[in-house]
Amino acid sequence: MSTTPIDPTERPAEVLEEPHLVGDPRDEPTSLRRLAARGTLINAAFFVGLQTLGLFKSFAVAVFLSKSEYGVWGILVIALGTLAWLKEGLGEKFVQQDDDDQCTAFQRAFTIDLIANSLLMLLMLATLPLFALAYGQWSIVAPGLVLIAVLPAMSLRAPTWIFYRQLRYGRQRALEAVDPIVSLIVTIVLAVAGLGYWSLVIGFAAGVWAAGAVAVALSPYPLRLRYDRKTAGEYFHFTWPLFVSNLSVLFIPQISMLAGEAKLGLAGAGVIQLAGTIGTYTDRVDAVITEALYPAICRVKDRVDVLYEAFVKSNRLDLMWGVPFGVAVTLYAPDLVHFVIGEKWESGLVLIQAFGLISALNHFGYNWAAFLRARDETRPMAVVGPIVLLAFCTMTLPLLIAFGLDGLAVGMCLMVLVSLGLRAHYVKKLFPGYSMIRQAIRAILPTLPAVGVALAFRELMPGARTPGAAVAEIALYVGVTAAATLVLERALVREVIGYLRGRSRPFADAV
Repeated sequence: MSTTPIDPTERPAEVLEEPHLVGDPRDEPTSLRRLAARGTLINAAFFVGLQTLGLFKSFAVAVFLSKSEYGVWGILVIALGTLAWLKEGLGEKFVQQDDDDQCTAFQRAFTIDLIANSLLMLLMLATLPLFALAYGQWSIVAPGLVLIAVLPAMSLRAPTWIFYRQLRYGRQRALEAVDPIVSLIVTIVLAVAGLGYWSLVIGFAAGVWAAGAVAVALSPYPLRLRYDRKTAGEYFHFTWPLFVSNLSVLFIPQISMLAGEAKLGLAGAGVIQLAGTIGTYTDRVDAVITEALYPAICRVKDRVDVLYEAFVKSNRLDLMWGVPFGVAVTLYAPDLVHFVIGEKWESGLVLIQAFGLISALNHFGYNWAAFLRARDETRPMAVVGPIVLLAFCTMTLPLLIAFGLDGLAVGMCLMVLVSLGLRAHYVKKLFPGYSMIRQAIRAILPTLPAVGVALAFRELMPGARTPGAAVAEIALYVGVTAAATLVLERALVREVIGYLRGRSRPFADAV
């Protein structure tokens, strides 16, 4: 299916009112625009906190684990965790469908998800010994079996899709919060107790099973097995391009970890995994914002003007934190190593800084695929994934082999530039009036004075760098960034505040 161009000037934007939301217990007029805005902001902020806890967990555990122990966990995450990407898209298709009987639709989707997880479990069981052989690390087999046993609990979390589709973000987020909170507590306690990488394995499993149990207990619909061939065909049509894309993309961390372990040893694999947590963090935060918006844009998938406005404004909101965060990681990575996680991680400093820049770049047009999924146009993802993999194999991998971690840093930056070019191409086809370069300039401007002030502060501080000076400089950086953002984006901020208060008119300046 080709991407249908959208003309954002087709008709002026206006607040969309629906008589009611399917499955919503309140049978009254509801503004999708206001619900989406409130859901995106309030619940995204809620989950930013939870994902920040996850980032804190990764670096806190690094204090108690050696690089080699962290490398074992990194291999497990890359070897098994990335395979879970192959079944992504089932929940999005459930949200995108418009079946009259939502209870039956959910049970059919749950059945398909359970089948997919069963097949994924068989795949993981078959590939686990191969990964152990490839890495020469048979110690990953026992913890790998524990992680594989978590897959049934993934299907038990399917009831969160129901609240997601109904735009009941509070209930959805509360259910999803069970996993990271339980995982954080269990992991930190076990790490302090000296269990090494097993603290991460057991903490992860405990979080997923706890979340599954709570989701089943609070599900609006009973869990039943209902298989329907037509429904399965619709889900296949929607998800196969995502499968191709994810299959291509999952090779990138797999090959990175395998080549890194062969080139630099288990300690090098640990550095790659730790640096990768920065990208994982930003991806998860972006996913939360996209997920808050996705059910709303599915309801207006034929309203071209609303889709364009939602895309531009959601990207502007995301860039308000994404670019300053990525730049801050690059700017303060030395302080993170020297004052927090320890000098033993200094060999990964350049890689951590590179991942900071990469996370900033990845925010441009970050949710483009969600808008294509809402319109049931998923084939472009099957094109982008293999091309990005080709870029990795021809640029990033040779640099890693030749120059180690520094080469990987440069190669990953080059690969991301290729990905951004492809993203810009498909966004331009979808929204002809959109300019990623114009939005990038607008997003970078608030960060420039903050970087300038922070560097000036650093030059003026006498003597050796201290933790107190680093904290003061970070506070100054955040303050200047916030002030510059309020000045340059005051109209959008004012509109957002209006949505939160329940009284706001659409802001016409979308770009």
